[in-house]
Amino acid sequence: MKRRTFLATSVAALATPAFAGKEGVTYEVTRSEAEWRAMLTDAEFAVMREEGTEPAFTLPLNDETRKGTFHCKGCDQALYASETKFKSGTGWPSFYDNIPGAIGTKKDRKLLFSVRTKCHCSRCGSHLGHIFDDGPEPTGKRHCINGVSLTFTPASA
Repeated sequence: MKRRTFLATSVAALATPAFAGKEGVTYEVTRSEAEWRAMLTDAEFAVMREEGTEPAFTLPLNDETRKGTFHCKGCDQALYASETKFKSGTGWPSFYDNIPGAIGTKKDRKLLFSVRTKCHCSRCGSHLGHIFDDGPEPTGKRHCINGVSLTFTPASA
């Protein structure tokens, strides 16, 4: 493959939304693009439906320390217990584990020479962030999650 062809196809791949045409994937909660746009802000839509990333250190959920549960903003499914949240220093809420069955994953091949693991809500398919292998025990995982994809419900008193 010639260098020019390689670069052109690489740039095209980077510009293509990865959630476009989810082949054969059916979610319990489905909405049209118009319905998603009506319920989400532009920033939320860009992250949750187009797999964007919010700027680091910009949302209060990064600093949330109360006991409770983090939910998907798209469908309110419980995703992460506060006990699994930790300070990663990355600027995004980070968790070492999710609530069982709440997260789906797939390979992210947007980077030219690296493959990451994307994670999404298993109930509505909303993009949440990425999972890395540099987290604390007991899992060794770091779920690096966009705060705009989440809501927080404090534990009852």
